[in-house]
Amino acid sequence: MPLKRALYMSKFKFQGKDIFYQLDGDDQKPNMLVLNGIMMSTKSWEPFMKNWLAYFQVLRVDFLDQGQSDKMTENYEQDLQVDLLQALLNHLDIESIHVVGISYGGEVALSFACKYPERVNRLMLFNSSAYTNPLLKDIGRAWIEAGKTRNGSLYYKTTIPIIYSATYYEEKIDWMKEREKILTPIFSDPDFLDAMERLTLSAESYDVRDCLDDLDIETMIITAEEDFLTPRKEQEYLAKRLKHVHWISIPGVGHASMYENPMIFTSLLTGFFLVQNAQFKI
Repeated sequence: MPLKRALYMSKFKFQGKDIFYQLDGDDQKPNMLVLNGIMMSTKSWEPFMKNWLAYFQVLRVDFLDQGQSDKMTENYEQDLQVDLLQALLNHLDIESIHVVGISYGGEVALSFACKYPERVNRLMLFNSSAYTNPLLKDIGRAWIEAGKTRNGSLYYKTTIPIIYSATYYEEKIDWMKEREKILTPIFSDPDFLDAMERLTLSAESYDVRDCLDDLDIETMIITAEEDFLTPRKEQEYLAKRLKHVHWISIPGVGHASMYENPMIFTSLLTGFFLVQNAQFKI
């Protein structure tokens, strides 16, 4: 029997803006919300959907300034994306859900768990941190300055190579060159670059350190050992502060860990959200 797809592929209004979302799969299976990294969209997760739909009903959403959602015209703080998720779950009448986020999406996921803990069943954070530290802020500012040039090749070289491990980048260099050809025109688009600037700035004030000690949610934290943007020490800090935490490190991958090792990424996600709490007497 074929898997059910595309229960909803629609938009809803949030503070006057159209927000694109997609809800796929069997509504008798556990709900899972997947949150994009900063340059991603709902389409970025398509390669994973066949495996996910065997186990979950999957909710994807484009944040403001992402994908098929409306663009903003003024700067905002990342907490606006958090309230967007609350409005989306209300719109779909979903009481609680498993949440997984990567990078920018991990920040929004953790902020959402802090602000609306009753709506999160389990939380999974890939390549995430507790706050935007000075190094990450300056990296973001470099992205913004590159974007202001409207030089798509410069923006590509400033933003993309650093998200992969050195080994993967070298092994996949032909693929990377093809990606550069595809992305350079997109990275030359002023509307895209302005949206990326607002998204990048929205993360500068991100800081949930005051919330961590009180967060009472089963959480898995994933470190990519060759992540230059959010290195191991960021996840170590989270692991030491959270109550119910499981911390896993994946060797040989960078910030885009889900693309470098999709088997491990999918296995960890599926296992964590499906396994029952296990307590053994030895």
